[in-house]
Order: sequence, then structure tokens, then C-alpha cells
Amino acid sequence: MSIKGHVAGVKRESQKRKIKLVDVSSDESDEEEIVPVKKEPKVDKSRSCPYLDTINRTVLDFDFEKLCSVSLSHLNVYACLVCGKYFQGRGQKSHAYTHSVQVNHHVFLNLHTLKFYCLPDNYEIIDSSLEDITYVLKPTFTKQLIRRLERSSKLSRAYDGTTYLPGIVGLNNIKANDYCNVLLHALAHVTPLRNYFLDENNYINIKLPPGDIMYLLAQRFGELMRKMWNPRNFKAHVSPHEMLQAVVLCSKKKFQITAQGDPVEFLSWFLNAMHASLGGNRKAGSSYLYKTFQGRMKVYSRKVLPMDISEKEKKELLKTEEFKETVQDTPFLYLSLDIPSAPLFKDEFEQNIIPQIPLSSLLAKYDGVTEKEYKTYRDSTVKRFVLTKLPPYLIMCMKRFNKNTFFVEKNPTIVNFPVKNIDLGEYLSTDKAVRDVHPFTNYDLIANIVHEGEPGAGKGTFKAHVLHKGTGKWYEIQDLHVADILPQLITLSEAYIQIWELRRTKEEPPPQLNLTTPNS
Repeated sequence: MSIKGHVAGVKRESQKRKIKLVDVSSDESDEEEIVPVKKEPKVDKSRSCPYLDTINRTVLDFDFEKLCSVSLSHLNVYACLVCGKYFQGRGQKSHAYTHSVQVNHHVFLNLHTLKFYCLPDNYEIIDSSLEDITYVLKPTFTKQLIRRLERSSKLSRAYDGTTYLPGIVGLNNIKANDYCNVLLHALAHVTPLRNYFLDENNYINIKLPPGDIMYLLAQRFGELMRKMWNPRNFKAHVSPHEMLQAVVLCSKKKFQITAQGDPVEFLSWFLNAMHASLGGNRKAGSSYLYKTFQGRMKVYSRKVLPMDISEKEKKELLKTEEFKETVQDTPFLYLSLDIPSAPLFKDEFEQNIIPQIPLSSLLAKYDGVTEKEYKTYRDSTVKRFVLTKLPPYLIMCMKRFNKNTFFVEKNPTIVNFPVKNIDLGEYLSTDKAVRDVHPFTNYDLIANIVHEGEPGAGKGTFKAHVLHKGTGKWYEIQDLHVADILPQLITLSEAYIQIWELRRTKEEPPPQLNLTTPNS
């Protein structure tokens, strides 16, 4: 028999052989004894991680830039949920793996995929108790939740036990970014803008030209809005660090975190940059920002005639094209209001008198009749303005600062205004076509930015007054400080930027207090 045949025979014989299990209590000791082995149940590590109790939610802060604390890389970054630090990777030579082995920290969160892992064992953790952490990192809002925000007065409780109103939270002043914080607070209470950015699907797929970094602005602003309005925050404040990093990058370092700037200059840049980040163009309504804030006006301009010429020469010059009045229809995102120079005299107690002026006097600039002279090094031009389209939300900026080569001068004049129901109908063009599309012309104040202290960068402070519609209360926010404030006190502040909401009803408002304070 061949070797192959012999091997095959052995295999067949072994397959036929049956091993008998013997009762150990019997006397058949010559039989082979086989003891059955019980299989250990397979443990699903992903659902039974023993280190979940080491997570320290009090140190978790996802507001800062997502980069590794060792390599400073943005790629594949994980957060250690025990100490809160960020590390790159989870392989055996990665910084996260090394951190886990050295300091015995085991639970990590991938900041991009939102998946949890246990290191150094390197398995995914699946546990519903971790959902609150992913929600803080990336809050999501349903349409029903967004609608409830407008009328909700419910307080939320942070993980550290403090209570707060969603939307009324402090913003960290990293060094000198209070001039940005106040504007972010004000814009967070513009209802349609807030609702638009709370739903990431509205702008996540906006396509910009290749290499255009402006998309970062919309993405970071949306993230900040969702965190400010998050009803399940771990803390009662939010850091705008990532938002401000996008501002520094997109403005090419014109606006910095480390140096205080002018909120009006920042507003002008931010509105136009946000419009571009949303894929907007020059057409009206081409972005949601334009739909919210853009109005239109007619600007009538004419050159000022020389003073040292005769009447006959003036009449001749008026016939020329150079001195004829021109009309230009132009869009605007905010109205600039000129505050008259403060008087230099003092009262009987040798104290400087702080003058007061009604808001209506400043708005007279747009009545279509009042003329204002603008001088250049070459000539002078007289202009008058009239509004032709009122936006849903009207921004007003009051010129308080006068800059020259040597110093910045501040005008402390108090502008008196009602908090509700100002009528801008008298500043609207009398053209019938314009009037027909403006059935409502009354506005209510929703945000007020003020400056306190000396003029100049870093010498004063900025505060924001915002209306929380759910409670009907006004709040004063200065960086991390949040407190309620009476409407009467708002009108006595040195208002700098205001946002007004168009009232879309003919109902008469409740009687208002006389908020104008006499000089005496």
C-alpha cells in the first residue's frame, strides 16, 4: 500500500472512532474520560467600558481651537475626557496613546466623528450616557425647538449647578475682544438670523470658489450661535475663541483678539464678510443677511458753489453738469447718525454738562430735506438723504468718536430714545410706490451696544443690552458678567450701536414711561 493510501485510511478510521463519555461514578475505568469545557461568554467591550466613571465633565471645554496640544495639528484630534486636553491620533505611536499609557487616562472623543474610544485597548465605546457630551460639542436644533426658543422663559441648569437662560450667556474676553463680543451678542438676538444659523443644513453646503476661506466665517458663527442657545451646556458661559480665530484669519489680521477695536468698523466688515461667506453677491436678497438688514435710500448730491463769485456767475455754474444735483439709489446695511458736538461750558458747580438730544433729531438727516456738507481736500459737496426701503431689522450707528492724527475724542452726549414703537414713516420717501410696499414703519429696540469710559483703544469698555423675548426682560452683558437691567436705565447709556425690529402689527403698544431725563 502506498503512503498516501495509508494516510487516507488512518483518517477514515479516526473519523469512524467514537469517544464515549463515561460517568465518573461507574466502574468502567478502562474507558476514556472526556470532560466537557464550558465556553466563556463573549464580552462586548464597546458597551461595558470600565472607565466611564473617570470622565470629568467639569474640565471639558470644546470652545477652543481643535488642535493637538503636542503637535499643534488639526488632523485626527481626540479630546481626553479625563483631563480635557486635545491629542492627535490613537495608534500605538500617537500622542493620545502615549498620554493614555503615561497618565492612565482611557476615555477619548474624536472631535470630528464624535465617536468615543478607550485607549490603549483601542476599542469604540457605545454608551447612551455619553450623549450629553456630544451634544455640548455639537448642539443640534430641530424646527420645533427653534420655534420654542422665541417664547420660552425656562431656565437651564448647567453641569456646575448654575442656572442660565439660553441665549443670555457670558462670552470670554480672551484679552481685548470685548468689542467683538458685544456685536455677537446683539446679532444672536436677531430672530431670523439666529434661526437660520441654528439649523446647520441652511449653510453647510454653500459652495464658494476654490481656496476661498470666507466659508469659515459662516461655519464658526453658526457653531457659536448653537452653543450660545444650547439649553444643555456644561457651563453658563461660552468662549468665542474659534469664531474670533476665523475673524482674524478672514480679515487678514485687521481685527485682532489682543487689541481692542471699534465695534462700528468691525460691524461694517463683518456684515459684508458674512454676506460673502453665504455665497451672496450684489443683488438684493442674495444672502439671508441681506434679506435681514439691507435697506435702500436715495442720496441727492450737489457741489457747493464758490463763495467769491457773483450771482450771475452762480446761475451760469448751476446750468453746468458739474454743479447739477445728482440722485443715486444706494443700498445700506446700517444708518450712520451724527451726534452734534458737545458744548464746552460748565454748570454752576463747575462740572461739565452732559448734553442730551432726542433720537428724532439725529434721524432728521434722512428726512429728504436736511442737507449736510461733506468736505474733501478738493471741494465740498452737500448731500441729503431719504429712505426708500426699510429693512426687517434696522441697525443704527451713532458717531461718538472723532479720530485725528494725535488722539481719539469721544462725544458723551446722551441720545434719548423710547425702547418701543418709534415710527420711521416720516423718513420714508413720499413716492406712492414706496409707501404701498411699507404698510408698517414702527420699530422696537432689541439690542443696544454702549461704550463706557475714556476714548481710545483699551481705555474704555463695551457692554451689550439685549432683550430676551421669552421673558420680556432686558439683560446687560459685559464679557462673563450677566445681569438684568431696567429699560429706563438703557436710555441713559452712551448708546453706540442699536438694532431695531420692524413691528408687523397695527396694534397700539402699551403706554410707555417718559424716558427723557431733563437736564435739571
